[in-house]
Amino acid sequence: MSKIRTVIFGGSFDPVHNGHTLLASEVVARGMAHEVWFMLSPQNPLKQGHKMTDENVRMQMLQMALEDYPCFVACDFEFSLPRPSYTLNTLQSLEKAYPEREFILLIGADNWEQFDSWHRGDEILARYEVLVYPRGTTRKPLLPKGVKWLDAKLFDVSSTMLRHMAADGGDIAQYVHPKVADFINVNKIYRKI
Repeated sequence: MSKIRTVIFGGSFDPVHNGHTLLASEVVARGMAHEVWFMLSPQNPLKQGHKMTDENVRMQMLQMALEDYPCFVACDFEFSLPRPSYTLNTLQSLEKAYPEREFILLIGADNWEQFDSWHRGDEILARYEVLVYPRGTTRKPLLPKGVKWLDAKLFDVSSTMLRHMAADGGDIAQYVHPKVADFINVNKIYRKI
């Protein structure tokens, strides 16, 4: 019996936005995966020293944003793993916990450009399929075997941009799920004090 193809889309999701869900929708629509698991990283090793919104608040926003998508899962699996969250450790732990699934990693081209600095990145490439989407570049890089370029539309939005907009009292409703926009506004998640 074939395994359930499950894409791991990791990130801080601070906040999750429509670009994230549109990209994941592309992956499913193209038949590249049965499900996309949005793996919320409580502490990204490449973002150490950056102040992030509480992981439980980010998870609440992620759950709200994904509730209309039956093929998407808001995943807190890394919350119980050692920190910082190294992708190889996460993938290996997922394989043990879910042997019926085949895990595929989805990353942006910006992350691919620094993949050689990832913890044991060569092992990830040896063991897992990797999908790279054009984030921060429109040029397709030279990719090794097992790494596929996802020629998807670029979404001109970033979580950093949305945090800055919300901090200044700007309206981010067009960029995020309506429930997420309300949650951010009511709780003043990113507002300057």
